[in-house]
Amino acid sequence: MRPGADCIARPTPPPPAVASLRASDRDDDDDMLTVRRLLARGRPGFCLTHTAAAAVKNEPILEFKPGSSERQALQKALNDLKGRTLEIPCVIGGEHVWTKEIRYQLCPFNHSHKVAKFCYADKELVNKAINAALSAHREWDLKPIEDRAQIFFKAADLISGSRRADLLARTMVGQGKTVIQAEIDAAAELIDFFRFNAKYALELQHQQPISESPSTNKTLYRSLEGFVAAISPFNFTAIGGNLAGAPALMGNVVVWKPSDTAMAASYKVYEILLEAGLPPNVIQFVPADGPLFGETILDSEHLAGINFTGSVPTFKYLWKQASASLEKYRSFPRIIGECGGKNYHFVHKSADITSVVNGTIRSAFEYGGQKCSACSRVYVPDTLWPEIKKNLQDEQKKIKVGNPVDDFETFFSAVIDNKSFARMKKWLEHVESSPNLTVIAGGKCDDKVGYYVQPSIIETKDPLDPIMKEEIFGPIVAVYVYPADQYQEILHLIDTSTPYGLTGAIFAQDKNVIAEASKVLRFSAGNFYINDKSTGSVVAQQPFGGARISGTNDKAGGPHYILRWTSPQSVKETHVPLTTWRYPYMG
Repeated sequence: MRPGADCIARPTPPPPAVASLRASDRDDDDDMLTVRRLLARGRPGFCLTHTAAAAVKNEPILEFKPGSSERQALQKALNDLKGRTLEIPCVIGGEHVWTKEIRYQLCPFNHSHKVAKFCYADKELVNKAINAALSAHREWDLKPIEDRAQIFFKAADLISGSRRADLLARTMVGQGKTVIQAEIDAAAELIDFFRFNAKYALELQHQQPISESPSTNKTLYRSLEGFVAAISPFNFTAIGGNLAGAPALMGNVVVWKPSDTAMAASYKVYEILLEAGLPPNVIQFVPADGPLFGETILDSEHLAGINFTGSVPTFKYLWKQASASLEKYRSFPRIIGECGGKNYHFVHKSADITSVVNGTIRSAFEYGGQKCSACSRVYVPDTLWPEIKKNLQDEQKKIKVGNPVDDFETFFSAVIDNKSFARMKKWLEHVESSPNLTVIAGGKCDDKVGYYVQPSIIETKDPLDPIMKEEIFGPIVAVYVYPADQYQEILHLIDTSTPYGLTGAIFAQDKNVIAEASKVLRFSAGNFYINDKSTGSVVAQQPFGGARISGTNDKAGGPHYILRWTSPQSVKETHVPLTTWRYPYMG
């Protein structure tokens, strides 16, 4: 039996804290902390494979009802940020560094408010960050995984508790999120990333090869040799924490370039990791111009990996340049990326109309459609379209767009910046100029105070119009109405009309249609939903990622993601001397 297999076959009795947790199914913070400590310390008699699932659970999402303690704490944190400009340095080798190239993060819904002042690192400073990270690599790589995991458990506890309100406030003010969108991102998802990644890392140590006498075998899960560059987007605070945190958890050193438009929240995540015990040089916090940062990391012989979320052109550039530079690298860099999608809702004539309407409203317009998984194209049968159209228009009128800090009834706020606003305006101008496109709701935008775009629903006569093929990344969704009896052709059209493959959803009550659609659309989405919207993946429940040009589909939030940040070593130890070089067949 392989090492650790007895833990599955013959579980040892859990210590009292774990038994108590199971018996009462409590979520008491003290019990959870006790269990996580036992997990991290590898206490004798404590069977990890049987208790980790019970000990690590998805973080509950708080409701922020009027008068609740969490609402009061959040409102205080929001008030503390009003009219305030945070100062955020580069952090290189544990030292705060300022350069002359000053930038500002603006509040999306009130662009007169400078949320954060920060500076760009120049090429010399990025190289200094790389060297500082490399200086810490060996010691960090050799630190037991139990110790590294404990840091991330503690960071999750801090976010779950005393640091929650501040992180949510920075995400709301800096990235324009409503309270619930900030909560499911900067609190729940980030906490889940840290806890579940740590859980998976601990469990990974039990995945060992078989041993045959007179030898024993084991696998060491080493880090990559060199440094990992983490390049994070604006739309999820949790993604930034995960892009930098997951490689660090596995013993890597990281040079993190946060998004300019998520700087305030990203810096808070970095501070929380340091507070939790992360050594200063393990992650370097390096705001920088994108092309300069890319050029500098790609020029280093020590580049071991890139962890990226962002646009397709940027990811292709990084991949191409890395390929062109292979001769200089000490190893083949791991390149992991998630690049967005052209996500769909397919509606069959047997679908539940209420689910279709509510799912589409939420998926297309939550956080202004600025989610990689947001529904951007909908295919509706002509038999259902009159009712679905009316209901969509009715619900769209109820959506409140505005300031999410002053009005908690706001459903979504402004888009992130002037570049995004200009892109949305260009799409709306395309709609106005095309005879194939009709605005059935919304269609207006205004950037006088903030970068506001109305939730817009567009009907198209052409299923191959650019609005049905290209990523929009804003609050604009297009609908194509098809003859109900031609749904099979539509399924093939969905699969072939765009190069993306991130998320998609089918709405149908007919089980045969569900089975058929699931087969035809098998490669159209990395996250596939049946009678549910195309957004809302949860760490450990629906690991996230897509293929085709949507990315490398490494499934963040799942157990296999952390394996990508290791370079395993197989070790064989023989316990008896080799007495001859001859084999038995040689007589």
